[in-house]
Amino acid sequence: MEVLLGALGVLVAYSFLSLHIIKQYERGVVFFLGRYWGTKGPGVIFVPRVLAHIRRVSLRIVATDIPPQDVITRDNISVKVNAVLYFRVQEPGKAVIEIQDYLYAVSQLAQTTLLSVLGQVQLDDLLSDRKKVNAILKEIIDQRTEPWGVEVSAVEVKDVVLPEGMKRAIARQAEAERERRAKVINAQGELQASEALAQAAQMLQTQPAAIQLRYLQTVTEIAAENNSTTIFPLPIDLLKPFLQGGTERATEPAAPASAGAPSAPGVPPALSPPEPSKGLPPVAAARAAEREGA
Repeated sequence: MEVLLGALGVLVAYSFLSLHIIKQYERGVVFFLGRYWGTKGPGVIFVPRVLAHIRRVSLRIVATDIPPQDVITRDNISVKVNAVLYFRVQEPGKAVIEIQDYLYAVSQLAQTTLLSVLGQVQLDDLLSDRKKVNAILKEIIDQRTEPWGVEVSAVEVKDVVLPEGMKRAIARQAEAERERRAKVINAQGELQASEALAQAAQMLQTQPAAIQLRYLQTVTEIAAENNSTTIFPLPIDLLKPFLQGGTERATEPAAPASAGAPSAPGVPPALSPPEPSKGLPPVAAARAAEREGA
């Protein structure tokens, strides 16, 4: 009886020690007598001691930092690139059976893929279009890790270290680009302003009184500044009526002076040719006129 109780106690202890608690984010890959027995969990599972072996695998996303890599881009520029890789185990059985250490393998694969992909990318694309580069890296690494039961969630290029000479060249390029944009914007502003001024001039030509109101408004604005001297431009259009009136009076023919009208003081009366004597022949009349003039 005591032997039976002792055997029963050993069996209970063995069964108790063979119980394993698998957490929600874990799975247990069980091998019985060296053969794959299945993936267990989560919860309490029974794995017999000595006869079976269990390997715990986490299903959570793992963030792996890719060390800085010296990369020569497609346009022969040496840069140092750092990235981060996000992946998770999709099939725990393959992650344990197909590869010895999937964490180390994924990290090394990410480094080599980073070198090969960035060697085919130009520096401008690496700096300005990182989303495209990240997508290419993710696709290549995900295809390589799929047989291992590992799924790549994302690959992000974290930092790109440029040489000092390249930084200065990029700074000069950015400065030249900003100057070009400033000149283009200034030219567009001048064009729009000239078009607006042309429309305003056409409107003022149709309404002559509008320009006078504009001049009065300008005088009001100048007077508000408390200036001692005000220079006010006078348009020549306002003087045209006066100039035209003076020209018309100057070109009018002078009226003949009447015989009986008194002349101004100091001004000799207008001499009129003597009338020929009535009843005399023309020769005699001429001589009579000469005598009268003498």
